Amino acid sequence: MVTLAREIPQLPALEATLRKITEGLAKELACPTQFAPDWSDVEWTIARAVAAMHGVSPLLSRALRWQGPASWSQFLDEQRAHTAKRHNRICELLRVIDQRTREAGVPAVALKGVALHALGLYQAGDRPMSDIDLLVRPADAEATARMLVSLDYYESCETWKERVFTPTDDHPSGELGEHSDNNVKIELHERICDKLPLHITDVSKLIFPSHPQPGLNAYPSMASLMAHLLLHAAGAMAFQSLRLLHLHDIAGLSSRMTEEDWDAVLKSSDRVGRLWWAFPPLKLTSRYYPSKIPARVLEALAGACSYLLEWTSRHRTLYDVSFSYPWVDAFPGIEWSQSIGEILGYAASRVSPDSKHLALREHVAKTEAWDAQSQWARLSQGRRILRWITSRPTRSVTMHAVVAALAQAQ
Repeated sequence: MVTLAREIPQLPALEATLRKITEGLAKELACPTQFAPDWSDVEWTIARAVAAMHGVSPLLSRALRWQGPASWSQFLDEQRAHTAKRHNRICELLRVIDQRTREAGVPAVALKGVALHALGLYQAGDRPMSDIDLLVRPADAEATARMLVSLDYYESCETWKERVFTPTDDHPSGELGEHSDNNVKIELHERICDKLPLHITDVSKLIFPSHPQPGLNAYPSMASLMAHLLLHAAGAMAFQSLRLLHLHDIAGLSSRMTEEDWDAVLKSSDRVGRLWWAFPPLKLTSRYYPSKIPARVLEALAGACSYLLEWTSRHRTLYDVSFSYPWVDAFPGIEWSQSIGEILGYAASRVSPDSKHLALREHVAKTEAWDAQSQWARLSQGRRILRWITSRPTRSVTMHAVVAALAQAQ
């Protein structure tokens, strides 16, 4: 048998393969064709890694009009089955959370994937959800945290963005893609925001209902849900962690929106300021789903962008800003900076990260399989800087998926 190490393509070839497969699967999901790609055995195997990283294996199992190799079809079908089972677990947990928050008189908003399923955009098994995201008012955060602890969860991590609650019977996740037995974590938010790339952009005013009821609430409008999806995608793009699933979410929701809904998105700048961050994810979505995004909306939002961000947004592909991109860049997303001062501040934060960032990095290295096994995760900041200068280090999350797919194929 050929050893796994010898099966991994050389990095230049791997880069080209990741780009080809990522762009190919994105086009197939958006506009399926009749014929399977002419890929080698290794390329079909890496396609599993790409589909898993982008969260679209279950969707591809339904959308593709061709079969491909038997091992590929089997992988997609298994991923869909795992996603459906996991969806049932999540729905049951949501019912419990709804009941407990009602009893406590606490209103909460179930975010993103939960809302998209509630709108009927997805069926059980279509869309993976790695966790449940809840938004509560700051005054209700501690009561909600106690409620989650009563459900046999513990607070495993806190960041500038959220508090993460993990089941007390925590166990390692599967190596590749979805598995029905993977932990269902809960991320508790007091605000909806992202760093782009240094300063925080906050759209919480758009997301929480004006007159919430105890229990789980829906978003106030389609426009508020779209604004959240766009900010979330923008934050992912800035740090090269976008998934094809994000673009599919945006395109799917857009297909349900009226002209009035889009007007409400544009008008939301009155409440949260200039929507300079909304153009890049919408423009990228329109690259693969051209009929889904109104041209007038793109034109209006382009005017809110800086020249550099608008220019790069017109030229970037999904591969460039996603988990498929295999390299560690020293200053990812620096083009999202809105001033010279922010450019300098962001560069300084990358060279000399603060203690909170270092603590989070250590936590991820201990808890995420894709990082725990990587040499990069164990390097000091000084050694990382040296690697930036002297070589092109590879990203742990990307290489972990590739290696897992190749191992699974043996």
